[in-house]
Amino acid sequence: MNTVSSVLSRDAAPAAARRCRVLLVEDSARLAASIRDYLERHSFEVFIEGDGLAVTERFERLKPDLVILDLMLPGKDGLTLCRELRRYDRVPILILTAKGENIDQVLGLEMGADDYVVKPFSPRELVARVKAVLRRKGSKDATVEQRLTRGKLSIDAEEHVAAWAGSAVALTATEFALLKAIAAQPRRAFTRENLMTAAYPDARFVSDRTIDSHIRHIRAKFQALGGDPIETVHGVGYKLAAL
Repeated sequence: MNTVSSVLSRDAAPAAARRCRVLLVEDSARLAASIRDYLERHSFEVFIEGDGLAVTERFERLKPDLVILDLMLPGKDGLTLCRELRRYDRVPILILTAKGENIDQVLGLEMGADDYVVKPFSPRELVARVKAVLRRKGSKDATVEQRLTRGKLSIDAEEHVAAWAGSAVALTATEFALLKAIAAQPRRAFTRENLMTAAYPDARFVSDRTIDSHIRHIRAKFQALGGDPIETVHGVGYKLAAL
């Protein structure tokens, strides 16, 4: 594969005038150019990086609204980068992978990715996934309660912040959507199918294992602060824990 190593001059575009900004991390120059051209036709501003070792610095400079991240990269692999970015930022991350095995997909979600697309994929599918991930992060639907408090759990949908006893918890866009849906109806036991609808508004099917992976990740983050807002309902799915 050819390596994309040049830094695009558009990095300096003023934030006030910019469109939705995407950092595309892909070392195939041909594929990266194709993705960029298609996304730009849909009003996204795309910046390409092909060197895994340069991604963190590029991310800090660009402050993108979304990262599209290939798994197989020179210098540093995509899963490592996903884990590193997720340590300090909640930017939506969409993984590109040529590996269709479910274990790779789940591992990517465990590391903090919001969604994945398996190669080969159609440009239309990729754009739909990008828009869906951004909707999950940025939706400000006025019909939905924007601030929820359930015991020590607090959720601010407008600011996209979840906290436990006042301490913020860094959730991905998909994790936040799942937690918000569960917290909004504290007496309801959600099936995994119910949660698919809440987390994936594009009506896409994902496996039960993917939902379980997201829930496990949410619980681990809260457990690190001494809490656990989600309870398993055996034979059904999940509900809000007694808080």
